[in-house]
Amino acid sequence: MSTAPKRITYHKEAAELELGWADGTTHRLSAEFLRVHSPSAEVRGHGVGQEVLQIGKRYVTITGIEPTGRYAIKITFDDGHDSGLYDWAYLRKLGDNQETYWQTYLDRLSKVGASREPQFIQAKQL
Repeated sequence: MSTAPKRITYHKEAAELELGWADGTTHRLSAEFLRVHSPSAEVRGHGVGQEVLQIGKRYVTITGIEPTGRYAIKITFDDGHDSGLYDWAYLRKLGDNQETYWQTYLDRLSKVGASREPQFIQAKQL
């Protein structure tokens, strides 16, 4: 079990969650990054290869952050997504590997011809 961050701050204007860790490390994770890397079954699927690529989330914001015991937070996003618990170890992993995870996400979008833009979702539904 990982140690809880010493500080959790949501910067509404920037739509970024700032996590300050005991070792002095600070991570700023965008709402979009957190949304597309949600630990929920809706995003991760129920096994390897069942992940669901999240598209059109560029402007998603966080509308709520609730502690869950002493091990995690539950994040609610303005697109209605609110499942999945972000435990401390997962948040630390996301922060420490943010550049790699982000590039992998962008590569996956590109590979399937998808976009971060919300208009892309509407166009796909027409």
